[in-house]
Amino acid sequence: MGWGDLGAFGEPSKETPNLDQMAAEGMLFLDFYTANPLCSPSRAALLTGRLPVRNGFYTTNGHARNAYTPQDIVGGIPDSELLLPELLKKAGYINKIIGKWHLGHRPQFHPLKHGFHEWFGSPNCHFGPYDNRERPNIPVYRDWEMIGRYYEDFKIDLKTGEANLTQLYLQEALDFISKQQASQQPFFLYWAIDATHAPVYASKQFLGTSQRGLYGDAVREIDDSVGKILNHLQQLGISENTFVFFTSDNGAALISAPKQGGSNGPFLCGKQTTFEGGMREPAIAWWPGHIPAGGVSHQLGNVMDLFTTSLSLAGLQPPSDRQIDGIDLLPVILQGKLIDRPIFYYRGNELMAVRAGLYKAHYWTWSNSWEEHSKGIDFCPGQNVSGVTTHTQEEHTHLPLLFHLGSDPGEKYPLRFSSEEYQRAVERISGLVQQHKATLVPGQPQLNVCDQAVMNWSPPGCEKLGKCLKVPESDPKKCSWPH
Repeated sequence: MGWGDLGAFGEPSKETPNLDQMAAEGMLFLDFYTANPLCSPSRAALLTGRLPVRNGFYTTNGHARNAYTPQDIVGGIPDSELLLPELLKKAGYINKIIGKWHLGHRPQFHPLKHGFHEWFGSPNCHFGPYDNRERPNIPVYRDWEMIGRYYEDFKIDLKTGEANLTQLYLQEALDFISKQQASQQPFFLYWAIDATHAPVYASKQFLGTSQRGLYGDAVREIDDSVGKILNHLQQLGISENTFVFFTSDNGAALISAPKQGGSNGPFLCGKQTTFEGGMREPAIAWWPGHIPAGGVSHQLGNVMDLFTTSLSLAGLQPPSDRQIDGIDLLPVILQGKLIDRPIFYYRGNELMAVRAGLYKAHYWTWSNSWEEHSKGIDFCPGQNVSGVTTHTQEEHTHLPLLFHLGSDPGEKYPLRFSSEEYQRAVERISGLVQQHKATLVPGQPQLNVCDQAVMNWSPPGCEKLGKCLKVPESDPKKCSWPH
């Protein structure tokens, strides 16, 4: 979902009344970022509070390559990483993930081995359908075992876009909240729906209801679901004791536009890129009785901050034996403070850009390769900024491209190298980069090796359902990451 997809952020159709109301009752973050322009690394960052280059969710198979966890990936979240639910469990929290996990699908990476008590959802995204011979359909799990597969038991109609998954995910959330409230248990719910990821889907009651086509239908259903969750908390009388945060894992995928792609508002490009459209996200904090209504913050925030902020809410300290990149946002949310901190934009293990204050310096630019672009793969459709949206990897480490995001949020007008403003800003950002690199210890890359044998052929529970498929011989290879 993109920065420009919600009415509260200026989307003209105003089709997100519940999220807009959430913003009116809480705090809107205008400068909130993900830790990576792709799904798996940003989710790993959210749950560990650490940059993907530290927690292993990156590849070294090619320079500045994005990578994620498709079915044939061998890696996943390492045991050495401490996830938010593992830490919350120690404080008596009951933890549930609903929807997309995407941190590895082999048994050792199962979310119930990493702090979650319950799971309803899938280990990978709903790509497909496949023919079950070359690639198995993605399994849907309840806790330890699969209970079916997408397209077979959980239908997604690729012609109409109809699927009931968001409704299933909504009911799971409401039931979980009710159960914890009844037993007076503190809880952590990670509600990770994927309806706006291509192939986009929505349930029958929302199909054809948006001015924005099928993508808008999916956004409207997510909006309706968030409204029902917040209303449920209020009806149970626990809204003033429940902190809720809404955001996205990366910018809207313009490669799927216009029919299945969202809006990144005034920002350049989209998912897969380290331009603002790929990494700046819609973000709303809601906590009635604690967060002053109608707040708007220009705090530079990041999904990694949700790790540290959640621990702070639970009265816990972040682990002291590792570098944590997330900061505690409670002073920002509750007292309106601003904390000075940089934002690091990584693609693979390359630091592509850095933001400090209103300035953003690009050390590398690359949208996607000419080879991919010639096939019609475009992460910046209709947007061509000469020398910025490059189709070869361009290095600017000696003279970074510098933008003032206040006056130029679309990254169209680099500041003149000879200007005093440029010199001052680059000097400050260079110091932050040196400091960052001096303390950087990269994790073991998890997204380098692919092997057809590790796909979802025979997940736990497949025997009971008669859905086990023959596992091919193991043949590990370097993953190819063209983007």
